[in-house]
Amino acid sequence: MPGRPNPTLRQRRLGAELRRMREQAGLRGGELANLLGVSAAQVTQMENGKTSVNADRLRTIAAACKCTNEPLIEALVGFASSRPKGWWERYRGTLSTGFLEVAEMEAHALKIYTWATTYVPGLQQTGAYASAVFARISPPLPQRDIDTRTAFRVQRQQALRSSGTPHVSFIHEAALRMQFGGRRVLAEQLDSLIEDSAAGVCSVRVVPFDMDTFPGAGENIMFAEGLVPELATLQMDTAQGVLFFDAPADLASHRATFAQLDSLALPDDESREFIRTIRGRYE
Repeated sequence: MPGRPNPTLRQRRLGAELRRMREQAGLRGGELANLLGVSAAQVTQMENGKTSVNADRLRTIAAACKCTNEPLIEALVGFASSRPKGWWERYRGTLSTGFLEVAEMEAHALKIYTWATTYVPGLQQTGAYASAVFARISPPLPQRDIDTRTAFRVQRQQALRSSGTPHVSFIHEAALRMQFGGRRVLAEQLDSLIEDSAAGVCSVRVVPFDMDTFPGAGENIMFAEGLVPELATLQMDTAQGVLFFDAPADLASHRATFAQLDSLALPDDESREFIRTIRGRYE
């Protein structure tokens, strides 16, 4: 049976965890195939996310790999269970896969952390600000593409707010001062951040210029906690597109970064006052 041509982020992650489970057991693909009574090619397909894995097969693999991490196994069973297609699937073929996969990651997260150094995080951008961010891309995008990306970003925000998923947003002062779309657009964006924070939509924590250190990388990043710590996902925005990371070392490194940010950033109430001070420049 031919495999899925384009497995989703969740399907690929399930496969990656199965491969990690096999490698931790010290088994080669062919050895696991013999234990399961399948071909080595089928093991490869499962680990690439191109072949479905039901709950029984997943537990059989875990037993063959002598995995005793029951919370992880049960979380992976949830990954394997069939689910209705998400709202983002309506954009498949219209937007690149990276956009859809970010929305998929957010939909399954238990808690989301963002760290923004260049522009306000996408989950908190106003429509006008988001359009200005997309309009800066070189070579320029057609207006219809800008409108589609903006509409998608707004729908991501609405979906997250409807789900009630906790969201902590760390924002460097540089991102609060960078003008996308001009003074009026930035002023409206700062007002929106203050309103979201005051309403408890999300926690907004500012890292001012005068802090004596700069934690983590310079890119805007998102860290989505999974059902168990092993299933967290790191997402990074780059000029070349969206990147995802799930290696244990990457997850540990960025957990440490967010712990450092938590100790450095201003509390929510002081952050709101800080943003109001910047906003006052645009009266």
